[in-house]
Amino acid sequence: MSRLSALNARLRFLYREIAKFGIVGIAGIGVNLVVFNLLRNVTNLQTVRSSVVATAVAIAFNYVGFRYFTYRDRDRGGRGKEMGLFTFFSVIGLVIENGILYGATYGMGWDGPLANNFFKFAGIGVATLFRFWSYRTWVFRSLPAQAVEQAEAILSDAERQQRVNIARSAE
Repeated sequence: MSRLSALNARLRFLYREIAKFGIVGIAGIGVNLVVFNLLRNVTNLQTVRSSVVATAVAIAFNYVGFRYFTYRDRDRGGRGKEMGLFTFFSVIGLVIENGILYGATYGMGWDGPLANNFFKFAGIGVATLFRFWSYRTWVFRSLPAQAVEQAEAILSDAERQQRVNIARSAE
């Protein structure tokens, strides 16, 4: 495989990964915003507390989506470690997301439904960049290149054997 075709393959893979991450992320944003606004309007929780609860619910939702949709082809060994790292990086994202909302609400005095949702969404955006990098780098790790090469070799051998069997049956 030439370097250009290898680069093309990697870019296509990255594009698919970003698209899948985005699908789960958009659904998670929906869960986050719905829970946030329900808590703000139905309970007496303060703005940032409502946001923290909503973010925690969205984190649980997103883990399931990432593990079984976006990164289902990734190494599944060490599920406990994976969940621990996911939680660790998600909590950092939670702090980023809600730190922005906290700064706007209590630091700048921008408290109201429109301002809260705007800065909640802005915080989600900044935290999403961090989460994408950390999840793909540390949590949902790719299989080692050696394992991929071995799998490709096995598939090549199987295809070659299938061609030999077809040729024998044609005789």
